[in-house]
Amino acid sequence: MIAAEAGVDAQTPRRTMTSTDQDLRLRLAHEADIEPLRDLMNAAIGRLQTRYLSPQAVAASYSVMGLDSQLIADRCYFVVEAGERIAGCGGWSRRATLFGGDHSANRDAALLDPARDPARVRAMYTHPDFTRRGVGRMVLDACEAAAAAEGFTACELAATLAGEPLYRACGYREIERFTAPTAGGVDVPLIRMGKALTRRDAS
Repeated sequence: MIAAEAGVDAQTPRRTMTSTDQDLRLRLAHEADIEPLRDLMNAAIGRLQTRYLSPQAVAASYSVMGLDSQLIADRCYFVVEAGERIAGCGGWSRRATLFGGDHSANRDAALLDPARDPARVRAMYTHPDFTRRGVGRMVLDACEAAAAAEGFTACELAATLAGEPLYRACGYREIERFTAPTAGGVDVPLIRMGKALTRRDAS
């Protein structure tokens, strides 16, 4: 546990942030970031999934993905800055919702029990201009550290097909494949993945 520095408050445990870009800086997200974050997410959804999904499924993805502002209110959401730009974002949650934005149906704000429930990793996005620069790993490290510091022993997430390679490389394993239905009738494929946390993750 550390004092506030670089925009991360004392409730965020110290981590060694590794990145191929030394100009990246991690901090907690604030309400003022909401509109820039939504723009970043829209760019990521629209441009980074085209190798994995049909145009119809990419368009449908906007209805099941996006920003859950509860994560910002809970001080569990991070942004990565590169100079004056937001390069990526993502967070973790002690609440039951696995995926989805403010507009998504079936969200569940119930608090999880660290003794038996896995924490959630939520809303991980990298701007298309900053892929393959360590942004996702930086955010994921911070999420796992914060969850472990609150007593969680595992994390779960809903991965897109585009995000699956990163999560596998970071130690996540597939639990199940499923689809998220949308009002337009196009199902969006997702993968529930999980990872056990260690004491080292909390350091």
